[in-house]
Amino acid sequence: GKEASPTAGVIDSQSVKTTESGGIRGYDAGKKTKGRKRHIIVDTLGLMVGLMVHSADIQDRDGAPDLLKSIRHRWPWLLHVFADGGYAGDKLKRRLKKIGRWTIEIIKRSDKAKGFEVLPRRWVVERTFAWLGRCRRLAKDVERSIASAEAWIMIAHIRLITRRLARYGYR
Repeated sequence: GKEASPTAGVIDSQSVKTTESGGIRGYDAGKKTKGRKRHIIVDTLGLMVGLMVHSADIQDRDGAPDLLKSIRHRWPWLLHVFADGGYAGDKLKRRLKKIGRWTIEIIKRSDKAKGFEVLPRRWVVERTFAWLGRCRRLAKDVERSIASAEAWIMIAHIRLITRRLARYGYR
């Protein structure tokens, strides 16, 4: 009963330390990490739809429009995006109106919750980061260029999908 192509996605970012090999890097004050930030958007199954790597000093709400703009033509039916509190604000909503018909829904933790709490929809993108985290090469960003860092993330995701297809015997 589901659509063949999902109409909603989940966006999040992950800050990763870099080595002294050079290239673009910045300081993420929230995570206290010097390195790069990986922005991904996944569909409702957790499969990566879009990816962007940039310096860690770029906030989530500033990196999201560029990522969404990059997937707009390839995934035109993806119109609704779930996000965490880092994407809240009118600035992002104004920028999204300029690049397409996007609606963004902020999923926040309740103030009464103590400790760990599974949040609806957001766990999907966190699970994808965990899948990618199994690839040892992605534990720390050792790449000199942004394009190379994005390529290794894509290779890890392709490996994940092909293993899943092989496991279920699709031919």
